[in-house]
Amino acid sequence: MSDVPAALPEASNSERLEHYRSRLQEVKMEIGRIFIGPERVVESLLIALFARGHILLEGVPGVAKTTLVRTFAQSIAADFRRIQFTPDLLPSDITGTYIPNLQTNDFVLRKGPIFSSIVLGDEINRAPAKTQSALLEAMQERQVTIEGITHKLEEPFLVLATQNPIEHEGVYALPEAQLDRFLLKITVHYPTFEQELRVLKTHQHQTRPAPALLTAADIAAIRDLVEAAHLSEEILNYIINLIRFTREHAQVALGASPRAGLALLKASQARAVIHGRDFVLPDDVRMLAPAVLAHRVLLHPEAEMGGVQASEIVCQAIERVRYA
Repeated sequence: MSDVPAALPEASNSERLEHYRSRLQEVKMEIGRIFIGPERVVESLLIALFARGHILLEGVPGVAKTTLVRTFAQSIAADFRRIQFTPDLLPSDITGTYIPNLQTNDFVLRKGPIFSSIVLGDEINRAPAKTQSALLEAMQERQVTIEGITHKLEEPFLVLATQNPIEHEGVYALPEAQLDRFLLKITVHYPTFEQELRVLKTHQHQTRPAPALLTAADIAAIRDLVEAAHLSEEILNYIINLIRFTREHAQVALGASPRAGLALLKASQARAVIHGRDFVLPDDVRMLAPAVLAHRVLLHPEAEMGGVQASEIVCQAIERVRYA
C-alpha cells in the first residue's frame, strides 16, 4: 500500500480522485464494521480531517462515541489519546509541563495528551472555561505554548470533543469563541432497531480491529486535492447568502460569522473530494450547512424560551435561499 502514493504524482487529477475515493470508501466500510451507526457521522470525521477542522460530538452516553474515534484513529494510522474532562482538570494536564531532570540539572518537557494526532476530549463541558481554553491555541494555531515556549503540533492533528446534551448540573457551557473553533457539530443519536440488533450480534465475539488504510502522506495528498477543488462564483454567492440569512433573521441575536463561511467552504470542498469530484456542488453546501452553522448561531432569549432551535434557522436558510 505504501508504494501507491509514490506513483500517484504520475497520475492525472481524475485518477488521483478516483484512487482516493475508492480508498476512502474502504475506510468508511471498515469503520462502519465496528461503529454501527449512520455513515454520515463517519464521513463527517473524514471531512474535518481533510478540511483541517475539528468536531464537537453531542450524544448521550453509550452510543459508541469513543469507539468511533478510536476506530477512526486506527484506520488512518494515527496515535490516539483520550482526555477525560473533569472539574479539577488543569490546563497543564492537557498541554504538559516542564519537570526537573536531576541528572542534568535542567528542565525537560513532559508532553501532555494534546501532543497526539487524534485527541478525544471526553465530556469537554465538565471542565471550567480556563481548562477548556487550553484547547483553543492547539485547535486554531496547531501549537501549544508552555511556560512561554511554543511547540508546534505534528500533522495530522484533529480534536474530537464530546458533550452530553441532557446533563445540566456540574457542567460549564462552552464559550462562543471555543464553539466557533469546531468545524462541525454532529449529533450522535440512538441506533435504529436494525443497527442495535447488529450491535448485539457483533459483540458476541471478538471484533477484528480496523486496519490502517491511510498514511500521513495520503492525508497530505488528499488535503492538496481539497485545496484545489473548484468553487464557482455561484457557489461562493450561495454560501454568503446562507450566512447572511442567519444574521438577518428576526429570532437571531448573533448570526454566523465570516469564519463560518470559510468553514462551510472548506468542508464543502472536502466532501466533494471524498465523493470523487474536483468541484463543489450546491448539494455539498446544503448537506453540510446544518453541521457547520447551527452551533455558531445565537438566538434571542425569547426565541429560545419559545423552543426555537438554531438548527431550525439554518434549515429555513436552506429552504428559502436559492442557488442561482
